[in-house]
Amino acid sequence: MRIFAVGDIHGGLKALLQLLNKMEIKDEDMLIFVGDYVDGWSESAQVIQFLIELSERIKCVFIKGNHDVWCEDWLRAGEVNMTWYMHGGKETIESYNGFSIQEKKSHLEFFENLKMYHLDEQNRLFLHAGFTSMHGVDKEIYESTLYFDRTLWEMALTMDKRIEKDSVKYPNRLKHYSEIYIGHTPTINFGCNVPMGAINVWNIDTGAAFTGKLSAININSKEVFQSDNLPILYPNEKGRNRS
Repeated sequence: MRIFAVGDIHGGLKALLQLLNKMEIKDEDMLIFVGDYVDGWSESAQVIQFLIELSERIKCVFIKGNHDVWCEDWLRAGEVNMTWYMHGGKETIESYNGFSIQEKKSHLEFFENLKMYHLDEQNRLFLHAGFTSMHGVDKEIYESTLYFDRTLWEMALTMDKRIEKDSVKYPNRLKHYSEIYIGHTPTINFGCNVPMGAINVWNIDTGAAFTGKLSAININSKEVFQSDNLPILYPNEKGRNRS
């Protein structure tokens, strides 16, 4: 069985379809999505519908991102967070034009059932952003940290790769897991358009919300698959606001 971690989609259904075709997904494969399915390009509602249908024939793990929290609140109560509205929420709301009440209800159930993190049998951790507890992800005090934190990635980036895991200099946060897979912080911010590995952390958000690609990584072989840059697939759109 091949296992893939898939980065932040941000409403880019065309990129997701292109990516899955390149991966030549088989029924026995497993897909782990690290969150942020919505906000950015014009097909957020369509992404959710596709993922619901995909999960009926392929084993999928869906993790919750910060943009998913905002969309869930809107679907549940009509609550429009203004930060969300300015950073992709407007396009997501518009993507739901023509969707029935029942369809919106099924999408709400999708968001409500998203996992905060996934830990597999090989002690590999998957979550949207990061965690701050030195005792591990299950000891995190604030749930929102799991989909907003950037310090885990920043710490991994600054570490000397020569430091051994049993060294006192090795951060306790990283000792708990064999590998950690995250999204949330685009690698294009660091001048890189492919997934980045730092110590035992893999960042697979390659900026699909903006000018980058949608990426997936085979977590065993580390083979990377990517879509085209999203502006190529959506030439008449701007994507998310980076300000």
